[in-house]
Parts: sequence; C-alpha cells; structure tokens
Amino acid sequence: MNDTLGGIVINLNAYGATVRLDDGDLATASASDVETHRDHYQRSLARRKRLAFEVRRQGRRCAVSLAPQIRDDEFEEQIAAYLRSTEEWEPSEGPPMAERHFLRKKRRAALFEAKH
Repeated sequence: MNDTLGGIVINLNAYGATVRLDDGDLATASASDVETHRDHYQRSLARRKRLAFEVRRQGRRCAVSLAPQIRDDEFEEQIAAYLRSTEEWEPSEGPPMAERHFLRKKRRAALFEAKH
C-alpha cells in the first residue's frame, strides 16, 4: 500500500537516508533515490525542511521515496519579493493594469456577442 506523507530527513549515509514521518514512524530511503534527489535530502537534513514522501509499508518496516514536490516555499518567497518590487511600475492614475486588460476584453466580448 502506497501513501503520501510528510517527513524530515534525520540521517544521510552511503546506504540511503533515514526519515521521520509525520505520524512518528521511521522509514528508510534507498541510496538510488537519495542520489537522484540529493539536494532535496540535504536541504531537509540541514534546515529541517519537511518533504513529501511516497510511503511503502512492508510488514513493520517503512520504505520511502521522494514524492513530486508541488510547493517550494523558498521559490514562492522569491516570487512574492519580485511582485512587491514591481508594484511601483503600476501607473498611479486610473484602474490597475490587470483590471484595464480585463475590462478591454469584456468590452470586446460584448461587441462580438452583439454582432453575432
């Protein structure tokens, strides 16, 4: 049975990694998965960063492999900082550019519907 759970890497070695899952279980990650995603594993170990793992339970033992990481908080923060830095580019008079673009599209759609 495969589940997806969060966890933190607590040990890296030549044979793989040890992961503490959110439910408190300890799991092992294979050396091949660690080599494939070494930067993610090292970041989790150094910064105590939580990662998503696919968990395979075989008897009393848990084995994990890194699940696709959909959210990266550091990248999200970089995007937010960029958007804050571009706020001054917006003209101060009139509606914001996004609204002007939306209103222009809405008018064009109304004209198209009126013609057809």
